[in-house]
Amino acid sequence: MSLPLALTISGGALAAERPNIVMFALDDLNDWIAALGYKQAVTPNMDRLAASGVTFTNAHTAGVFCAPSRSAFFTGRHASSTGCYTTQVYHHDHPEIRPMQQVLQDGGYATYGAGKLFHHPAGYVDLRGWNEFFVRDASQKSRGWPLDSWSFDMDFLPEPFPYGAFNRDGEKFSDLFLEWGPIKNENEGKMADTIRTDWACKHLREKHDKPLFLGVGLYAPHFPNYAPKKYFDLYDRDKIELPPYNEHDLEDLPRKIRKEKEGRSAHHRKLERLGAIKDAIHGYLACISYADAMLGRVLDAIQSGPNANNTIVILWSDHGYHHGEKFDWGKHTLWERTSHVPLLISGPGVTKGARIDATVSLIDMFPTITDLAGAKDDQQRDGVSLAAMLKDPATARDRDILLPGMKPGEYAIINRDWRYIRYADGDEELYDLQKDYNEWDNLALRPEHRPVIETMKQKAPKTSAKPGPEVAALKLSIAGESFHWDLKQKNKAKGK
Repeated sequence: MSLPLALTISGGALAAERPNIVMFALDDLNDWIAALGYKQAVTPNMDRLAASGVTFTNAHTAGVFCAPSRSAFFTGRHASSTGCYTTQVYHHDHPEIRPMQQVLQDGGYATYGAGKLFHHPAGYVDLRGWNEFFVRDASQKSRGWPLDSWSFDMDFLPEPFPYGAFNRDGEKFSDLFLEWGPIKNENEGKMADTIRTDWACKHLREKHDKPLFLGVGLYAPHFPNYAPKKYFDLYDRDKIELPPYNEHDLEDLPRKIRKEKEGRSAHHRKLERLGAIKDAIHGYLACISYADAMLGRVLDAIQSGPNANNTIVILWSDHGYHHGEKFDWGKHTLWERTSHVPLLISGPGVTKGARIDATVSLIDMFPTITDLAGAKDDQQRDGVSLAAMLKDPATARDRDILLPGMKPGEYAIINRDWRYIRYADGDEELYDLQKDYNEWDNLALRPEHRPVIETMKQKAPKTSAKPGPEVAALKLSIAGESFHWDLKQKNKAKGK
């Protein structure tokens, strides 16, 4: 897609008519795309988007798994500000915070959302501020708006089921963890992510009376890594290259996190015994290519519709994913594999084919999007607008960014050169990212690096919000197509 630079960014907004803004959000996609230097993934549409806009090569998540990352994205506030470190529901804990879509709607935008923009269980979708939030099955609205991307009763799961070697011996996970496999090509249209994409494309081909904000969130490439067979066929399983592993990787970690990852390594060791590491990565790559094809549909819909000359497209992922690095399969860490995410932005007023290696965070997207939209926002946000960088990448400057962990006082401070990690118990890690991208050499205990640590610690929040009630302490009450959360009685009694 080639988008003309007919409009210019000026004074925090666009000088001419306000742009349509399309967000394409992915789940669990790390930096394994060509635009970020990864050579194996077949992603022609992400390449196309990158060529027409700006690629942030050093972008990082604002939360270490789905719920806190998405809470941070839609509130523009870190967990250290809101207390949403884990499974908290931000619109229950902080109804006073105006979410992104509300600010845009109040600012004159028509707002449309679908798919995994928020966390996927019932009760997480923030229904405020949407002209329409799409679900593929109307019954979802009377069940608290769960995402329902995959379920065991679907009639187009891979055969046999479960398909992946990890789950064939009876160790089947309820969330289809480490499960992968091809589905029949003719069933692509039945997939939830396809249905959501088609819904988005319909709106993008239409003319709207107001500027449009449209967000579509895919579940891919989150497990289960199910995709039509044609996307598996893009790869030769036997030629897949594995990420670098280091048998001594855990030895210099603080005791508590080392013990945790030694336990977590059982998944990796099982895949090794089964000879299935390449199979697991094959499924992930196939889902990346499927997600890329859905992006292609969105870009084509924009290009062929009435909005081609005035639409900004933003691609992001909620966080990255480990594929055996530090012997982990998952996220929830403060390391590079969890934090590094794609962030591609294209559209009018955005420099074409630019790459920015300044360190940025997804926490920056709230002020960036409202800035581009010219939407007034009078509430505190924790990020900074990237709008000026989009117009002139030469203005980009590296900075320290915060990634909160899952407890108060637990965080990473990241810049182009260093990653400093502090755990809630005071344990520390430090990595020289220019020399040690894989983070194999923890420098925290070396006296000569103490000045670096002390400098980076000064960038951490001076105080951290108390965690709000986790979802297990809440009761979801549903009334028609609306819902609300209440504290369970036992938690009220405890004063929680």
